[in-house]
Amino acid sequence: MQRDEFILCELLYQFADDNFILAYRGSEWLGLAPHIEEDVAFSSINQDMMGHAVMYYSLLEEIGAGNMDDLSHSRKPQNFRNAILLELKNGSGHYLENPDYDWAFTVARNFLFSVFKQVRLEALTQSSYEPLKQTAVKILSEHYYHFMHWETWFMQLMSSTKEARERMEQAVLRCWKEFAGVISIGMYSAEMNKRKLICSEADLRKAWLDKMENVFQKLKFKIEEPPGMESGNGRNGEHTDDLTEALKVLNEVYGGDKEAVSW
Repeated sequence: MQRDEFILCELLYQFADDNFILAYRGSEWLGLAPHIEEDVAFSSINQDMMGHAVMYYSLLEEIGAGNMDDLSHSRKPQNFRNAILLELKNGSGHYLENPDYDWAFTVARNFLFSVFKQVRLEALTQSSYEPLKQTAVKILSEHYYHFMHWETWFMQLMSSTKEARERMEQAVLRCWKEFAGVISIGMYSAEMNKRKLICSEADLRKAWLDKMENVFQKLKFKIEEPPGMESGNGRNGEHTDDLTEALKVLNEVYGGDKEAVSW
């Protein structure tokens, strides 16, 4: 593989893996969402996000990175490039009997990421790689509705009862401690910028922070410290046991019989 293709693959893996693992975390809420309408809506969003992952894995397949199914199901955890925040289990468990499910954390994570995803997609509409530019345009049209969904949940819970506000603030702070890992584009960022595949990490950070500051001002909420990267940088292959466990579940069927087909 030529250097240009390698750098492009490193970037595409980030987009594919982000959507793949967060869609899986979302799917774990099936039957557990706060109400039946949310169960249906959230399931639809997760299906769309898995479709976005497929689009990126397809681009990887087209440039010779490997079979799309193998790319999503056969790589080792250290070869995944998703942000660590997105692989974490669905909650801190501060308020629930089940430590793996916390709706406040799920809303905060999805909203903060949806804001960033919009920023990133808008940047990708200017990418020098035409297939990536076209893919970003397609995904943007769907993502608009995802963004509105999570914005509604976020604003309502942050403006609700004292308890809801406290839970949401704690969830936002937890996400904030890892969000620099979402903004990061990894160790090859300079080469990605040089090839004009995506704008600089600094530009992504500023655009996201500006949008978040606008939201926080409306809610009279403020975070003094910059977003952190407490658990490492997933863009460079650093991950938690949460990803290992998630991939084990995701790969059970595919790893058990790669020749299996549906009828």
